[in-house]
Amino acid sequence: MRIVIPDDHQDCVRGLDCFARLAGHEVRVFNDTVKGTDALAARFADADAIVLTRERTRIDAELLDRLPRLRLISQTGKLAGHVDLEACTARGVVVAEGSGAGSATAEIAWALALASRRHLVSEANRLRQGLWQGHLGQQLCGQRLGVWSYGRIGRQVAGYGRAFGMQVWIWGREASTAAARADGFELAPTREDFFAQSDVISLHVRLNPETTGIVTGDDLARMKPTALLVNTSRAELIAPGALALALARGRPGFAAVDVYEEEPVLGAHHPLLALPNVLCTPHIGYVEKDNYERYFGIAFDNIVAFAQGRLTQVVNPAALSRAA
Repeated sequence: MRIVIPDDHQDCVRGLDCFARLAGHEVRVFNDTVKGTDALAARFADADAIVLTRERTRIDAELLDRLPRLRLISQTGKLAGHVDLEACTARGVVVAEGSGAGSATAEIAWALALASRRHLVSEANRLRQGLWQGHLGQQLCGQRLGVWSYGRIGRQVAGYGRAFGMQVWIWGREASTAAARADGFELAPTREDFFAQSDVISLHVRLNPETTGIVTGDDLARMKPTALLVNTSRAELIAPGALALALARGRPGFAAVDVYEEEPVLGAHHPLLALPNVLCTPHIGYVEKDNYERYFGIAFDNIVAFAQGRLTQVVNPAALSRAA
């Protein structure tokens, strides 16, 4: 099979142990991201299969009409609305997905909280510039940590907060809060209290049409001038432009973010990068070797199974008969 792997920003996929599973197939790897139907159609023109790195590339009906050879989309992680599943099924394009349940995103969320609270990046840079101490940091122990959504990652972050001696409470839907209560965590009494009384808030909500813009400007305005908002989930959870405006107004006083509305962010063209009270990283939460071995390993196994005619765990099984 001819396989195309786009969006390998770090040029690391060929170096993964699991890449050997594609031996015998013709594989092309691209290290950049292109947008637009024409550019994507040219890139995928000869592909029998495409391996998508999360939602970095969108696949819609217009693009699929330009890809008559395409038979399989093998998704790393779960689909998040970036693939038109109905259009794939109608054209006999099989879509497979898989999740690698690691701790990489929870770890980067915690690293961002620690680094922001202690001004680690600016202090390290000052020392390299020949300067000494410049900022008074603050410990996390004893502070109030608010975790929005107690799913797999939220549960890990809440556990880190507990281990660091923080007062942890949870906000989210009923199923989420019920699980947190069962694990002995406090629940925020109201949404208003959650934002107003938390010293650090970490977002771990899955993005979908219902949660897009779920964090509003009013929510952010309730946060303390000393509070920190950490977002390693999705930028679109926050209302457009609300975070930059809130930070400029001083509530919350700080933010640490790993996600952006349009990625990759190049040329430092993002409003948050111009603010001194924001720590920004280039969406590296899940970009970690062990995580990639799991995610890409599943994606490559799905390709091998499809080539051998034994792939059954697919998102759109109706497409299997059309693809045969």
